[in-house]
Amino acid sequence: MAAAPCLFLAVTLVLLSGFSAAASAHREVLVLGDTDFDYLATEHETMLVKFYAPWCGHCKKLAPEFEKAASRLKGSVQLAKVDCTANSELCSRFGVSGYPTLKIFRYGKDSAPYDGPRTAEGIYEHMRRQTGPDSVHLKTKYDLQAFVNNYDESIVGVFSGVDSPHLAEFTKAAALLREQFRFAHTTEVQLAEECVLLFRPPRLTNAFEDSVVIFRDYLTIGSLRRFIRDHMYGLCPHMTLENRDRLRVRDLLTAYYDLDYHHNIPGSNYWRNRVMKVVSKYAGRGLTFSVANKKDFLSELEEDFGVGMSDGGELPFVTIRTRLGHKYTMREEFTRDGASLQRFLEDYFAGQLKRYIKSEPVPEKNSVAVKVVVAESFDQVVNDPDKDVLIQFFSPSCPHCKKLEPVYKELADTLRSDPNIIIAKMNAVANDVPLGYDVQGFPTIYFAPVGRKDEPIRYQGSRELKDFLRFLKREASHSLVFSGFRDEL
Repeated sequence: MAAAPCLFLAVTLVLLSGFSAAASAHREVLVLGDTDFDYLATEHETMLVKFYAPWCGHCKKLAPEFEKAASRLKGSVQLAKVDCTANSELCSRFGVSGYPTLKIFRYGKDSAPYDGPRTAEGIYEHMRRQTGPDSVHLKTKYDLQAFVNNYDESIVGVFSGVDSPHLAEFTKAAALLREQFRFAHTTEVQLAEECVLLFRPPRLTNAFEDSVVIFRDYLTIGSLRRFIRDHMYGLCPHMTLENRDRLRVRDLLTAYYDLDYHHNIPGSNYWRNRVMKVVSKYAGRGLTFSVANKKDFLSELEEDFGVGMSDGGELPFVTIRTRLGHKYTMREEFTRDGASLQRFLEDYFAGQLKRYIKSEPVPEKNSVAVKVVVAESFDQVVNDPDKDVLIQFFSPSCPHCKKLEPVYKELADTLRSDPNIIIAKMNAVANDVPLGYDVQGFPTIYFAPVGRKDEPIRYQGSRELKDFLRFLKREASHSLVFSGFRDEL
């Protein structure tokens, strides 16, 4: 595929591009049940149905997001809900076993489970891609201009005719990837060679990279997927709640500030351009970059970095989060010339930054039987190379943790005379959980034996004293020493 004709077309379209925001009126979610589902659902080409229970906490959290998405999708995709406590027959028929369960229906038939985001914006974007053809047929240059003048990336194939084998492969790829990307094609725009173009959103146009990238490889579904994956975000994408997991598969620097691409594009790009001016010098060194709306990530910033809404004021607040979970914050104030950001990056690549660790204060006295561990003391206590350590991760509000407390204290008292073993606990809400420990619920208990600190063993037995002792007798690196006489286990 020749690059020059495609590039000429791309530049022309970029110059014509602009951005317009859409608004939608409020719309109630359609309520369905056992008696009316079959005949009402068949009236809609595409419908997203939420199966829920009124008492379900996750359902309550989803409800306002679902309503907002329904309003934005009015006229294109119908959103509906089914109360499974009142319509058990219908929910059983569709195999609903947990709440909320979301399914996509086409003309009343169960088409696919919904596995997209659960925010209003995420639901809107995911379901919008479920409507219409896999690849939109653009018949004029004005159609092409209108298609790429969008909030999101656009992938456009330019082909010589409807019988082009490249077009056939392109539409197959579009069918598989339509939930993630926007596809269109044209056979009317005459160019010397066929090509595929990736248009980055006009709102993200900048002086540091091309707004259009040309696909030059041999066209297959796999090669096109790789091309999109490698080029869609560019040097410094806009990170959202919907795409953050995809961006965080790599080490990522993010600048958080009052970013709003719906209402203030120039203001949003003011700081982004200053970030890009600096980070463009560090591209290709293993660190990726992004900008994000501070308000969208405020709870995460407070939880993971100890940052409040007032921190930094109007200036960007910069963090680095690595794939391994290491966290760094730029404590120096962001300067408009980018000098402070450059110093931060130089220190990062030189290995001179101190990791940010969320931790309670290290206890001044720790003479109780169950040793209190915090994030700052975790290495010193749990990773002590000469001690076996049983560590409980707990939450102060967890009833199961409270129930376990007297048994756990009795275990610690029983082994208090053993100089080779430590029974410990850590508040996993107030402290960062170290790598290698998967804590999804409370209490979670691990055993870190001597010689295998990098391979902690998860305790999955019963929570009675005799069961803990039996486990430790089997896994400990030494014979247990009991405080006083104990019968053999």
